[in-house]
Amino acid sequence: MSQQNFTEACAHNQAMEKPHADNVPNSPVLAPHAALPDYYRDETEHRAYLTRIFDETAPDYERIEHVLALGSGRWYRRQALLRAGLAPGMQVLDVGIGTGMVAREAVSLIGQGGHLVGVDPSPGMMGQVHLPGVELVQGMAEALPRPDASCDFLSMGYALRHIGDVAASFAEFHRVLRPGGRVVILEITRPRTAFGMTMLKGYMRGVVPLVARVAGRAHGSSELWRYYWDTIEACISPEAVLQALRDAGFQDVRQHLELGIFSEYTASKAQ
Repeated sequence: MSQQNFTEACAHNQAMEKPHADNVPNSPVLAPHAALPDYYRDETEHRAYLTRIFDETAPDYERIEHVLALGSGRWYRRQALLRAGLAPGMQVLDVGIGTGMVAREAVSLIGQGGHLVGVDPSPGMMGQVHLPGVELVQGMAEALPRPDASCDFLSMGYALRHIGDVAASFAEFHRVLRPGGRVVILEITRPRTAFGMTMLKGYMRGVVPLVARVAGRAHGSSELWRYYWDTIEACISPEAVLQALRDAGFQDVRQHLELGIFSEYTASKAQ
């Protein structure tokens, strides 16, 4: 999809589909982490910062991630989607689609009988998505521009730390899923041991920004990956994420942990 066609598609989708923020009951904001003053001071600056850094680094994102994951990222995402119950023919909503790394695996699993819609606030990131048949919609997790009960399966890959309100987002996830629909949220979780925390921090604050400087072309790539660690370190606990899913009305809420840091939060909407 060309950048011009993508921009026109975003404008069309925004005009045709009104976000459903008004349908979400008023409740206290549950931020995924406290404000990080090294990057922004409040939610307005937070959104502006994320728009800038993701749009700026989008061309580098997949190349750097592939190096850091030692080529295992695609296999892991596919296995996580299978564990969460993704099956052929499903209608999928991928929230925070980014450059399409989770969506790419989902599309191969749902086959020609399925359909995937990707939502993301970053035009730069979505401009890197090259997946025939995938529908791209610019929007926020807290006010998804999608109809009620419009998908069978909802995924979010490593974007939980970047939203503004976990509770509002999970309420939206519940709204857009059909009865019996499933959700999976992939995220990096702080290790529970001091040794594990030290090792991951050293990797994320030392090795990762260095790789980003060497492999990346965009000025902000190393900054983005430093920001990643700071959000991981400050993020709310897995227990808080699980409780927020329950509070949103989900059932069968679970966390599956791989290698002590890769969390898969899964849940379903009642029939």
